[in-house]
Formats: sequence, structure tokens, C-alpha cells
Amino acid sequence: MLEEFFIMIHLDGKSLSFSILESLKSRVVEFQKKHSVVPGLAVLLVGDDSASHVYVRQKLKQCSNIGFHSKLKNFPANVKISDLKKQVEEFNKDSQFHGVLIQLPLPSSLKEEEVLSCLDPAKDVDGLTLENRALLWSNRPRVVPCTPLGIIKLLKHYKISIEGQKAVVVGRSQIVGLPMVQQLLYHQATVTVCHSRTKNLKEECSQADIVIACAGKKSLLSKKDFKKEAVVVDVGIHRVVQDSKTYLVGDVDSEGLENHLKALSPVPGGVGPMTIAMLLENTFHLAEQFMKESL
Repeated sequence: MLEEFFIMIHLDGKSLSFSILESLKSRVVEFQKKHSVVPGLAVLLVGDDSASHVYVRQKLKQCSNIGFHSKLKNFPANVKISDLKKQVEEFNKDSQFHGVLIQLPLPSSLKEEEVLSCLDPAKDVDGLTLENRALLWSNRPRVVPCTPLGIIKLLKHYKISIEGQKAVVVGRSQIVGLPMVQQLLYHQATVTVCHSRTKNLKEECSQADIVIACAGKKSLLSKKDFKKEAVVVDVGIHRVVQDSKTYLVGDVDSEGLENHLKALSPVPGGVGPMTIAMLLENTFHLAEQFMKESL
């Protein structure tokens, strides 16, 4: 008997994000005409992590492309936490910035929660303050964290059903894993959370209709860990050097998945562009809220 053949859907975040940003560009023009205000994003970057610097450059480039005002404050890894707090407070008070992004991860010598606690929740563009986490889990979000929001939009765009599906989230970070769980629950999935202490990780994944791989571990999962026609979203991004060339790979080994999965997000070009698009959408949303509250 011949094996059933089907074409796997490539969850192309690059093309979708382009459409989203083009639409947002038009909305920015109308917003500026109406309010004589340009939406603004401030970014705080600490240390010399190469990946973080690349991500921030991409974010600021897109800000410029769609007509946002943006500013980057870059601090060395040995910065005093008091200096970071002072800078966050300055961004909080500066009315030209409607969103503030503290680029994570911070150097291990700094306590993320201590820095985030200084951020005005009304400018918290990635929903990481305690107030915004509580609002998210109360189904009344000020903003939905950028990566989970981008994943949901990606699934909806490709008409991937979420309601009633068994979903497994591999990873429990505050920035991706846990808010991803909340969003899947909100969209009526049945959700299992797996992490570094999960004893039967492969078995859990093999039973899932949807797997969100956000553990931050290269090639953690592969074909044998997914059932036929599962949907897999790969959030991981890792740099691999081979034959003097640098490649980007995810948490999922993509070999052999083409005629096995129903859908897969590529690395790169899947989740990453959607995260940036959602960052700008969230900033625009906060700008709109600011103007409403100013009336």
C-alpha cells in the first residue's frame, strides 16, 4: 500500500509579517494626521550578546520603515542596576515613547524581575510586568506578549484549527512558554506544558495535534517525536557553524518532516518576523490607548 502523500504547509511568518507591517504603516499615517503624534518605541539593550544586537537592529529598522519614532539605549554588561532603573524611569516619563522594550535576556548578574518592576505597565510592550501578566491570565490583556501573539496569528492565517486540539508547549519561560499556554487555552485548546523536568517529553509530544517548541535547546525534537499530520511551531533559533558558514536552526530537527507534518514554521522566517511585527502592533496599540486616556 502506498504511503499517503500530502504537501506540508510552511508557516511563512516572513510574508505574513510583511503584510501586517504594510497595513500598520497606513494606520500610522492616519494616526499621525489625527493626533499630530508619532508612535514611539524605546529599547533598552544590555551587554554584547550578538543575537540580541541582531534582533534589536531588525526591530529598529522596522520602526523606521513604518514611520515610528524609536530610540536605543545600550549599556555594558557590568552596568549598575541603579543606572538601568534610572533609564527605565526616564522612558516611563517621556511622552514621545508609548512602548518600552527591555531586551531579554539580561546578563546573569542582573535580576530581570527587579528591572521589569520599574517599567510602567502602560508602556510594557511585551506584557512582562506583574500587572500585565495578571491581566493576561484574567483574559483582559493590555497587550499579549509578542511571540505568542505572533504564533496565534500565524496559525489563524493558515487556517490551523486550535479549538479542541491537544497542544503541547515545550518550555515555560515568562516571555514565550507561559503566555503561549494562556493563549492556547483562551483559544479553546487542551494544553500540556513540558519542560526540563518532564520525564516523558517525547511521549507527550507524540500525542499532540499542535506542538510549540520553545525550550531553547537545539534539535531537541525530531520526526519520531511527532504524530502524522501534527502542526509544529519552532520558536528556537540557534547559530551553527559548518564548513566556515553560519546557519540558523531551531529546537526541531526538520529532516524528514516534509511528508510527515501537516504544518511547520521554518527557521529562520517563521516565528521571528512575526515577533517583530507584533512588537510594533503592540506599540501602536499602546499609543492608541495613550491618546484615548489623554482626551
